[in-house]
Amino acid sequence: MEPRIDYKKIAPEAYDAMGRLEAYVLRNGLDPSLLELVRLRASEINGCAYCVDMHTKDARAAGETEQRLYATVVWRETPFFSERERAALAWTEAVTEIAHGHAPDDVYEMVRKQFSEKELVDLTLAVIAINGWNRLAISFRSVPGSYQPKSGVPKTNADAPGPLNA
Repeated sequence: MEPRIDYKKIAPEAYDAMGRLEAYVLRNGLDPSLLELVRLRASEINGCAYCVDMHTKDARAAGETEQRLYATVVWRETPFFSERERAALAWTEAVTEIAHGHAPDDVYEMVRKQFSEKELVDLTLAVIAINGWNRLAISFRSVPGSYQPKSGVPKTNADAPGPLNA
């Protein structure tokens, strides 16, 4: 696979705008490991090989287990995720596949039991951000495999850097 366009170089202002959204998501107070699960699940749904590669590497570098990473695609059938993580994964799927179900009430009720209103807005923005990155990477054929996590992948949001290399 050959990349089509280097969108970072062609439209740096747009890339910076996406980076500012990503920076907000990284600093919004949600657990970084939860955010990586959300990013991974949305990327799996969207079929973004570049982002699946990136977020499995980042999650592993931050201490996530192989077992949980392999199980994100079948999270409903495993005991490996907390109720809060399950709610976040369900919301991620609903927002990512919004055209198919318009964020159903039952999923909203599940996620509202686990997240405050502010957290839910922030979680939704995280899903929006990864869906945007997925669409850029897929459309312009970002080549998976070369991404390497930066040393010191954030373990808390206080350690989070600015824009990602998505």
